[in-house]
Amino acid sequence: MNPTDTTPLNGAESLVTTLAASGVELCFTNPGTSEMHFVAALDRIPGVRCVLGLFEGVVTGAADGYYRMAGKPAATLLHLGPGLGNGLANLHNAGKARSGIVNVVGDHALDHARHESPLKSDAAAIAGSVSAWVRSSRAAAEVGADAAAAVQATRDGALGRIATLLLPADAAWGAGGRAAVASPPVAPSFDAGAVPAVAQWLTQLGPRALLLLGAGGSASERAQHLAAAIAAKTGCRVLAEFYNARMPGGRGRPRLERLPYAVDAAVAKLAGTELLVLAGAVDPIGFFAYPGKPSRLLPAGAALLTLAAPHHDVPAALQALADELGVSGEVTLPAQPRPVEPAGALTPESIAAAIAATLPEHAVVIDEGVTTGRGLAGAMGAAAPHDWLAVMGGAIGWGLPGAVGAALGAPGSPVLALEGDGSAMYTLQALWTMAREQLPVTVLVFANRAYRILQGELQGVGATISGDKARDMLSLERPALDWVALARGHGVPGARVASAEALVKALRDGFASRTPNLVEVVL
Repeated sequence: MNPTDTTPLNGAESLVTTLAASGVELCFTNPGTSEMHFVAALDRIPGVRCVLGLFEGVVTGAADGYYRMAGKPAATLLHLGPGLGNGLANLHNAGKARSGIVNVVGDHALDHARHESPLKSDAAAIAGSVSAWVRSSRAAAEVGADAAAAVQATRDGALGRIATLLLPADAAWGAGGRAAVASPPVAPSFDAGAVPAVAQWLTQLGPRALLLLGAGGSASERAQHLAAAIAAKTGCRVLAEFYNARMPGGRGRPRLERLPYAVDAAVAKLAGTELLVLAGAVDPIGFFAYPGKPSRLLPAGAALLTLAAPHHDVPAALQALADELGVSGEVTLPAQPRPVEPAGALTPESIAAAIAATLPEHAVVIDEGVTTGRGLAGAMGAAAPHDWLAVMGGAIGWGLPGAVGAALGAPGSPVLALEGDGSAMYTLQALWTMAREQLPVTVLVFANRAYRILQGELQGVGATISGDKARDMLSLERPALDWVALARGHGVPGARVASAEALVKALRDGFASRTPNLVEVVL
């Protein structure tokens, strides 16, 4: 079917036809009764691939990972307000990552909605907490136009947004559906008026000025090279935000240091900064409040200049700045020696070396390693060229679903998912989707048998543990999780390693398999 076809459509059929015609090629699904006509339409109408997730958090996290690699939105199919609520944490993460997603949420038929049925809820209110756009189709004839508007609403200049379309069951099954097509995206721009002042201040202040790359800046290899050239010309410093939706790295690319996560380390890194220039970044704020520590990390009295906002064309803005400064945007990068395979005990350093030594070219790394993952960045500059995707928004349980979406958004690219054992338990159902779709994902689970991140946060806020009750809330012992068994139970082969040599072999075997596999790293 196509938008000009005269074949009669119901509302659900007009929705699928519109999504396909508007460039939405994939739908991550976890449907229920209210969505059955949409399910049937997806089967009858070509153009939209369906991938099932066994929990809504898998569905929404996968849609986020897909957008970060594909650069275009996927749809999700969720069941009523409770189903949408189950996916809320990863929609929060997707919003912080500025990912474009079209949520299709089945709702009760309009006449049925006036009754207090068991699944009645305020789906619009739930959607509104994580969506930039929410609409409910009131009749089959409106569904196609509403779907086209939803796709358009996922666009925010160079970045994406979340749009949620509520689809009452009778609007789905009703006759009179009319397909539509979303309008073409508008090319992002930036405010060229800020360029001369930024160039002047960077030149004048040199190392007392800092260029901070965020969305669209750290995500672009071209932007990274431009930032390095600007720093070489002016003497300014360059950093990237700690959390990045997508960040190229590896040999042949500038080694872009990230602003540290820990407040004390971040404050120390920003010390002496008199001017912060934002290139797709935002004013740096600490993740949490800590007694006696600042929330705003920039030194008091430091000035703030915006070269480009996150939704602007950040690479174009950096190119304009380079032109203003008279630099070509090309820098000579120091040669990177190939990583050496580690041996001996598993430590943060040997784990980082093993990953850097074995990572295939053009791999995608999904970082939800939490405490263990924070020590990996330093070694990755010597790894093969890759993309690094971090959990955004701080809601754990994104890593495994994000790996599903990234593998589908970058077909053919090997994916490495770095996972803490605590966070992996939130959405381990994603392993089943990896197995069903036979995705080339290697999962490293760092099994420290604890919520190690919280043990660190305990010290950060100045609290102390005095008994077993509190210790048990931060421990994953009694019983210890068996990740090899959990993986096999979901159809994914698993292995357990306790040495650097074994980790290197497991990684090489996993990447070579081109199929899903899991490695439990015993710490």
